[in-house]
Amino acid sequence: MMPPANLTRRIAFLGAIASLSGCSALSALNTAAQPVDTYDLRPAPGSQKGPRSAAKLLIARPEASAALASDRIMVRSDGATITYLPDARWVDEAPIVLQGLLVRSIAASGRIGYVGPSEGGPVPDKALLVRMDSFEVTIEPGGTVLVMVDLALTVLNDSDQRVLGIRNFAQSAQAGNDSPSAIAAAFQASLDVLLPDAADWVLRVV
Repeated sequence: MMPPANLTRRIAFLGAIASLSGCSALSALNTAAQPVDTYDLRPAPGSQKGPRSAAKLLIARPEASAALASDRIMVRSDGATITYLPDARWVDEAPIVLQGLLVRSIAASGRIGYVGPSEGGPVPDKALLVRMDSFEVTIEPGGTVLVMVDLALTVLNDSDQRVLGIRNFAQSAQAGNDSPSAIAAAFQASLDVLLPDAADWVLRVV
């Protein structure tokens, strides 16, 4: 089956503009002048119950493929074809958005001495490495619009780089339709489940 008609038309339109090399500069200027909806995502705190630690934890910027390391919302319409939702973007590059969500979700538990991004902060006791395997929209056979978030987390002891724990977290949610707002809501629904689970696991490991 083909992707939903509205999403297909938007993707095709974007591709057509990109293919007009003779008008690429003008197209870029016109596109820059058009407003694009920007979406942010909310943290989902880990539980306030459980083991507590005085450790200082720094979270590295997540590793991601070039296709994911963008503020564009990635769409996969089959196993190999990748494009982007033309009318929407994230508030920042997806790895930075995810890094901030992890920091705030862990911090909101109140169960750790300090947590912050690795780009600043104190000398850490522990470090969290993150790999983004999926942070995308998938068009399923039959036209169902799914959002998939798939992360691999590794906790290290900073002083000797000893691995304390490795675990994958994956969650999907179906979007109500193919509009940017419905897709952003499906991302939030996925993260509302994934982030507390990931935060609680990290807090147990550190």
